[in-house]
Parts: sequence; C-alpha cells; structure tokens
Amino acid sequence: MSRTRRVAAATAAVLAAGVLAGVAAPPASAGRAGPRDVHPSLRENLVAFYDFDHPVPGDVALERDQGRSGTEIELVNGGAAMRVADRAYAGSGRALQTRQVEPAVAGNDDWKAGIFSASGVRTLRPFNAVAGTTVMGWFKVGMTAPRPNSNTADPNDLFNAIGLAGVLTGDSDGHGVRALLELIDVSGELRLVALGRRLDGGDSQTFAAAEDWRTLLPEGQWVHLAATFDFATGTMALYRNGRPVDGFYTRTDDPWRVGGPGPHVTTASDPRGIKIGGSYPQDTREQNPCDCRMDSLMFLDRALSARDVESQYRHMVRGR
Repeated sequence: MSRTRRVAAATAAVLAAGVLAGVAAPPASAGRAGPRDVHPSLRENLVAFYDFDHPVPGDVALERDQGRSGTEIELVNGGAAMRVADRAYAGSGRALQTRQVEPAVAGNDDWKAGIFSASGVRTLRPFNAVAGTTVMGWFKVGMTAPRPNSNTADPNDLFNAIGLAGVLTGDSDGHGVRALLELIDVSGELRLVALGRRLDGGDSQTFAAAEDWRTLLPEGQWVHLAATFDFATGTMALYRNGRPVDGFYTRTDDPWRVGGPGPHVTTASDPRGIKIGGSYPQDTREQNPCDCRMDSLMFLDRALSARDVESQYRHMVRGR
C-alpha cells in the first residue's frame, strides 16, 4: 500500500472511531490510569504520546498514540525498520530512528515521522485555541552538525537546523510550527531552541539555550528534553534531564502579540499535524533531517511548570 493510501486508510479508521462526532479515539493501551511511563499529574493533559512499542495491527509503518487523542503517526520511508532496540531509560522498549538517506539527491526518502492533513488533524483539536503547550521526550543525536542540504546542488550547503519534534500550525505547509523543539542557527551558531508561534500566519518567537548544544546533547547519549510554551504570557522555557536550561529570547519585541487585552491563546484552528525528525511529514520535501533516536515523545495541552517537568523526568528514571 502506498504512503498516501496508508495515511488515508488510517485517517478513515480514526474518523470511524468517533472523531467526526468530536470524540477522539481512545488510546491504544493506556488504560484508565494512563500510560505507566507518564506521571499521574500529567495524564489529563497528555494529548499524544509515542513510545514506539505499539505498531498499528496490520500496518507496522503506523504507530499508535498512547495519549488521549488517538492520533496515529506514520514512520515515513523507513517503516518498521525505524523501530530499533535501544533504551532511553530503564523500562523503555524500542526507540525511533530517523536519518538522512541520500544527501546528494533531491528526493523524498529521509526517515522521519509524523502526520499531516491540509484540512487539519481533528484529533489534535486540544491544540486549537490553547493557552499552553509542552513538547518533550528522549533524544540521542548521532551527528555533530546539520546534514547536507539535499535541495541544492552545492555539496557544501548545509541545512540550517536539525528537527526534533513539534506541533504544526493550522495553516502549515508541513514546516511551519505552533510549538517545536529543535536545533537551529541563531546568529551564526547552532543552538538548542524552543520555537513557538501563537497565531497562524504570525511571527514566531525563539528561546535559545545559552550553553553549547553539543554539551547539552552529547553525540550518542540519551538526554531528556522539554520545551514549554505559555501563549497566555508570551513565555517559553527549556529543560534538560528535568532541570531548567539558561537561555535567551531572540526577539525583544512582541511577536506573539500578547501586549494587549487577553485572553491570549493560539489561533482557533486544528493543527495540520505533528513532525518528528525533520519537516514535511507528508513527504513532499526534505528539510532539517535528524540522524537521531527518539523515545517517549509527549505532546501536552498545558505549559508545564519546572516542577512538573522534573517530576516526569524522575518518574521515568527512577521507575514507576
């Protein structure tokens, strides 16, 4: 089955489960108490959660959502081979492998993951007109610089970013985001950032880590990262292994337009999807590939506090 037909079939199955009625499909195996790897205080706000141990029966190129939305994602181009035996923490199972495949070819074969719908992904409605969002998970990078830009003929041209994970805007082409964790060039230096956009078609704000990204994400080591987006106050934060990361905003104006009367929430549009390990989850273009492994990716409809993030990290590393 082709990628397009597979996604269409998966979407139809989700809609049949009750999404058209405004009720998201139930999580595959979370149970009433929620996924065991998620701290109990976070489960109510857990929109989507991927541990890469739950392929969709009958189509192993799709991964089931262990959060409340039931949003299945596709393992693009690599399919089942993208699930690898590697534990980010004790008790975890397999991890997701993403990577650039042919750096010298302007093709669409990079390994990445996600979901995309030009009409918006209905199951991701909790991120519609929301006051806060958190993106977090475990990451292990296998690179020390962005990969060659496969969209140009110059072999010395590199992408300016390394994509980790994020939620798309309601008008995204597969690249534009509402909430994103990534590594990107900031004034000529690659930095770990939280990048957010409150309004569709509006400006983004970036909170960049002050410390060298290679110190924060040493090659070949599992690290837990979190990015929080408080759209009501116009603030963001980064966390590494449960602890806040010092950083700075790249803009000093008001790109989210929160200076006037509130309430300040995101645009009332369903996100067009989720992207993981690079942009364009619909596989129409290659952009910012990540030669990385990822595990237990979580997308929440609340800007977690520092205490929340630390609790989740400790919940994982100390066992449930």
